[in-house]
Amino acid sequence: MVDYHAANNLNQQYPSGGPPSYMEQENDWDRDLLLDPAWEKQQRKTFTAWCNSHLRKAGTQIDNIEEDFRDGLKLMLLLEVISGERLPKPERGKMRVHKINNVNKALDFIGNKGVKLVSIGAEEIVDGNVKMTLGMIWTIILRFAIQDISVEETSAKEGLLLWCQRKTAPYKNVNVQNFHISWKDGLAFNALIHRHRPELIDYDKLRKDDPVTNLNNAFEVAEKYLDIPKMLDAEDIVGTLRPDEKAIMTYVSCFYHAFSGAQKAETAANRICKVLAVNQENEHLMEDYEKLASDLLEWIRRTIPWLENRAPEKTMAEMQQKLEDFRDYRRVHKPPKVQEKCQLEINFNTLQTKLRLSNRPAFMPSEGRMVWRGLRRADTHALLCKEAMLTQKDYETASLSEVKALLRKHEAFESDLAAHQDRVEQIAAIAQELNELDYYDSPSVNARCQKICDQWDILGSLTQSRRESLERTEKQLESIDELYLEFAKRAAPFNNWMEGAMEDLQDMFIVHNIEEIQGLITAHEQFKSTLPEANKEREAIQAIQAEVQKIAQYNGIKLAGNNPYTSITPQSIDSKWEKVQKLVPQRDQALQEELTRQQSNDHLRRQFANQANIIGPWIQNKMEEIGRISIEMNGTLEDQLTHLRQYEQSIIEYKPNIEKLEGDHQLIQEALIFDNKYTPYTMEHLRVGWEQLLTTIARTINEIENQILTRDAKGISQEQLHEYRTSFNHFDKDHSGVLQAEEFKACLISLGYDVENDKQGDAEFTRIMGIVDPNNSGAVTFQAFIDFMSRETTDTDTADQVIASFKILAGDKNYITAEELRRELPPDQAEYCIARMAPYAGPDAIPGALDYMSFSTALYGESDL
Repeated sequence: MVDYHAANNLNQQYPSGGPPSYMEQENDWDRDLLLDPAWEKQQRKTFTAWCNSHLRKAGTQIDNIEEDFRDGLKLMLLLEVISGERLPKPERGKMRVHKINNVNKALDFIGNKGVKLVSIGAEEIVDGNVKMTLGMIWTIILRFAIQDISVEETSAKEGLLLWCQRKTAPYKNVNVQNFHISWKDGLAFNALIHRHRPELIDYDKLRKDDPVTNLNNAFEVAEKYLDIPKMLDAEDIVGTLRPDEKAIMTYVSCFYHAFSGAQKAETAANRICKVLAVNQENEHLMEDYEKLASDLLEWIRRTIPWLENRAPEKTMAEMQQKLEDFRDYRRVHKPPKVQEKCQLEINFNTLQTKLRLSNRPAFMPSEGRMVWRGLRRADTHALLCKEAMLTQKDYETASLSEVKALLRKHEAFESDLAAHQDRVEQIAAIAQELNELDYYDSPSVNARCQKICDQWDILGSLTQSRRESLERTEKQLESIDELYLEFAKRAAPFNNWMEGAMEDLQDMFIVHNIEEIQGLITAHEQFKSTLPEANKEREAIQAIQAEVQKIAQYNGIKLAGNNPYTSITPQSIDSKWEKVQKLVPQRDQALQEELTRQQSNDHLRRQFANQANIIGPWIQNKMEEIGRISIEMNGTLEDQLTHLRQYEQSIIEYKPNIEKLEGDHQLIQEALIFDNKYTPYTMEHLRVGWEQLLTTIARTINEIENQILTRDAKGISQEQLHEYRTSFNHFDKDHSGVLQAEEFKACLISLGYDVENDKQGDAEFTRIMGIVDPNNSGAVTFQAFIDFMSRETTDTDTADQVIASFKILAGDKNYITAEELRRELPPDQAEYCIARMAPYAGPDAIPGALDYMSFSTALYGESDL
């Protein structure tokens, strides 16, 4: 038979690997090294609480499950508490070897209990390996808390599941089929508590759509009234797609043990009450028999002397009176006494039967109070009633428990019938005696006697026939019951597997590359390979139900109701199997469509990467070449400018490649592709690089143009510019294109400036930095360096010189007129000055006078125009 439980436990790995393999095993802890963090959290919490529920009996506890068991001391103590046995004396040393020896003693003890430890070694526990520690604790829980659970021939996990199903069956909205999803809404926990302690839970007020409240209610009640510690948080269960099965099983096993102990006490009390009730009823019957027999015997003692009186009466009237008295006796007095005598015999026989069935000694009436036989009459009516009862075929539509009850009732009837054997024999003996005495009505007596004997024989034959029918039906129903139980045992895990498979086959999957989708396809193919074996199991399960129908049909048994051990029907199994069969090709199609999409995406990635891997290095090379051009200064500034503009044109001509790459990137974005293993370059990275390249070439061209303007304006020779560039490059150690403050200071010192580290030198350096770095950036550009050096080495126009020039044109006046400006300056420059000069406001002003002084100072930034 296939182990479907193993398949159900693999769902935690499926989201990245496909439906679970049909043949994987449940207790393989190596597989759980990839434990989901949410499940690991639930296991930590539950296993820690479970361990502490036992360790507190020894006056201790653990706080961190992977740390507190590392030395093996509390692990050995835990095993002693839960097993009731003594383990070898632990080693108290602090060295690693002592800890390993202690853990090995604990693991050896577990192994001696018939538990196979898979991939769990002492070194992993001592090293605090959380996965192995959780695996070891789960093994201990299975062995000592779950393995010994037994419910109707099922044990361990299946036994616990069957117990939960039985206990929660009457509750609405509760359908326990597993140890994960079935418990998520909290109703199953509350139903278990209410079934055993209804006064603790108001079940009707619980709502299925409020799982957190339901779970908290059950956990708090269990902790407060049942001494079951809180092992999980409601939010952990509700917030997980599928709660951890091991954590739920551990928690539920605590409920089982809590209620099974109370149930044992209740069963013991019920047994005592039942025994006492039987005993009290028997004593009551004995008392009734004694009283009725005493009253009847007293009447007999009074009546027999009157009947035996044969003294002749003296007169006719006295004789007639005596005859009338005898008639009254037969009509009035004797019938009720005969009825009492019959009731007395019935009570006696019933009492003896009950005593025999309850293994009590037979009842012996008090001296002289045996059943009166003096006034016996055979009663054939009772025999006829019993015949009718024996010919019933009520067992044909009865259940197994009802047939067993009928069989017990029939055994009681047989015992009662055996008790009446003496009465029949006495009737025959009386008839024989009457024949020997030549009784006048012997033929009538013989006929009645024969009728009674014939009816008695028929009764015996019917009794035997009914017993055989009941026993035969019981055997057939037991076979059917065994088949029902086998069906339930195999249908439950198979049904869980199908539900898990359907859920997995309908799960949405999100993949990002070909490797991931190929992994899903491989896992799906592995799952499909298990379907033939699964179908064999389904056919085997359906064959069990077919055998039930065959037995019932062949023996004329009318089956009452459904399988008592499970709510799963053959129809539901076939329905779910058909759904699995439909979902498999749908999953095939979805996976193939996704594979095609990923192949297309991969093509887009490669297409983009091929271009990006060319453009990225090209931009980098161009940036480096521009840097070299700006530093090396090959040829005149005009030559450099021409070279740079040609270089700029070649860069601009490369733009179609960038635009094509943008198009490829647009396709990637539309396909929702967010990664590309074929290139380190992203479109954003390349855009920034391209923009930096354009900016750098433009800035470099502008710098050369400014250098030309500076050269022409200041009269600096090409040789001087080359010398400035050489000095600048010499001190630009990191080739960043700017001089840091210390680099600039070293350059100034090399040029003969007194900026050494003294008070006067520092002041001079601060002044110069204020000129070349007015924004206080801490760095000096080559252009600022040229401006400074040209200012220091060439004749420069100043605001005062310009004012003096304007004063000459104005004829030594403090103002100038528009006419004078147009006469002395070129037209465009004259109009420029007229448009920008403010009216002169001095005491010697005339109409149209212009202020050339403020205009001149504004040109050099010394005051606002």
